[in-house]
Amino acid sequence: MPWWGWPLVGLAIVLVIYGAFIVVLVAVGRRGDARALATFIPDCIVLVTRLTRDARVARRRKLLLLGLVGYLALPFDLVPDFIPVAGQLDDALIVALVLRHFIRTGGEAMIRELWPGPEQSLLLILRLAR
Repeated sequence: MPWWGWPLVGLAIVLVIYGAFIVVLVAVGRRGDARALATFIPDCIVLVTRLTRDARVARRRKLLLLGLVGYLALPFDLVPDFIPVAGQLDDALIVALVLRHFIRTGGEAMIRELWPGPEQSLLLILRLAR
């Protein structure tokens, strides 16, 4: 298998587990939780995009967001993404730390305003960032 095949296999495994978890939530009657989980990553992407375009965000904090996007886009991380769960966990930790910085520097109201997803997802982000 070529070198780029392993990250694709890891990504496929993560997507299958992610999808299975959503299906299980729907099967047990927790459709709201399934929807929140299914849209969580796209909602985070929209939030970061909105924060970088908002004029109220200082240039320094925008550079922090761009650094976050650059780190997430890199094919190599602290823990490679092709390692199931652990590979995505370090990315989630970095995102949480950046959002924590935003919240602690007085940006909770702005994050609440710009969050596109369901309230329960926002509450999860705020709770994890504290």
